[in-house]
Amino acid sequence: MNDPTGHLDLENWSCPLPLRDYPTIVMGHGGGGRLSAELIEHLFLPAFSGTVNDIPLNQLGDAAVLEAGGARLAFSTDSYVVRPRFFPGGNIGDLAVNGTINDVSMTGARPFALSVGMVLEEGMRIDELGVIAEAMGAAARRAGVSIVTGDTKVVDAGNGDGVYINTAGIGLIPAGIDLGPHRVRPGDAIIVSGAIGMHGIAVMSVREGLEFGSEIVTDSAPLNGLVDSLLAAGIEVHMMRDPTRGGVAATLNEIAKTSGTGMRIVERDVPVPDDVRAACGFLGLDPLYVANEGKLVAFVAAHDTERALDIMRAHEFGSGATLIGHVVEEHPGVVVAKTGIGGTRVVDLPLAEQLPRIC
Repeated sequence: MNDPTGHLDLENWSCPLPLRDYPTIVMGHGGGGRLSAELIEHLFLPAFSGTVNDIPLNQLGDAAVLEAGGARLAFSTDSYVVRPRFFPGGNIGDLAVNGTINDVSMTGARPFALSVGMVLEEGMRIDELGVIAEAMGAAARRAGVSIVTGDTKVVDAGNGDGVYINTAGIGLIPAGIDLGPHRVRPGDAIIVSGAIGMHGIAVMSVREGLEFGSEIVTDSAPLNGLVDSLLAAGIEVHMMRDPTRGGVAATLNEIAKTSGTGMRIVERDVPVPDDVRAACGFLGLDPLYVANEGKLVAFVAAHDTERALDIMRAHEFGSGATLIGHVVEEHPGVVVAKTGIGGTRVVDLPLAEQLPRIC
């Protein structure tokens, strides 16, 4: 891409595989759907391949699992560009901390350290930034995780949106814990830890100035304690994932494709609060595709289903845990839902996110 003089040679650069027909980045490339997957698969993975230390880039989970000095570590990074910065029940600060803690936790790791990178826009109010920073510190302390390093940059007025936050997290994976799509198998129960769709609708209600009769509050929360409860009880958990961008639908599709299995869920069993369902109906959205920031989807061995539900329901952030379906041998790589009228529909991976800039 660079010539010997160091100048960019854009004319002679070509993508390893065409990214549909988009010559420029569109919002959908960051939405967690098909466009995001294509950007990663066909542009970033080829460009970043061949890294040192035999550490594969293509794990493509919530966090990478690494081995160092005899220990197994989980390492994750995420960037937060949510608009607006404040929404019912939270703000971009505690969202960033909770989101990265959850990504690390989904590997079965115990997160213990975070980094924070701030990109600030010239003109942002100092008192607003102070509230965001205090929310980040409070969220980290609540989860028992330390913020240990960081960086701050400022961009010219008009070249940002107040503040963008990048957080990275690291955690230690206990001995004997091995979670991932390679362990998902037919017969596994698919459990969601509680009501879905709350975060996306909470943000949208403020962004669009909508009122739905009752205030819908984000579900943003740290899930490391819930994960610890499941694993400490010896539950045979095969995989976990937090259904953020693209919602439960994107999560199930990604895992079905990666594991080579089919997924069958019962639509009426998916826990959707009445106000979220009503808001989705008003906005023309499917709750299965709406982002969550304090829920997880767990794939559990069939014989441990009831025990897993009991343990999750006893925890603050799993009180609404529900069995929504099972992993099946049929239609590998495809997610289907049994509808309320007895039919079946395919729950496909969205092209892009229904609601951009939700996290």
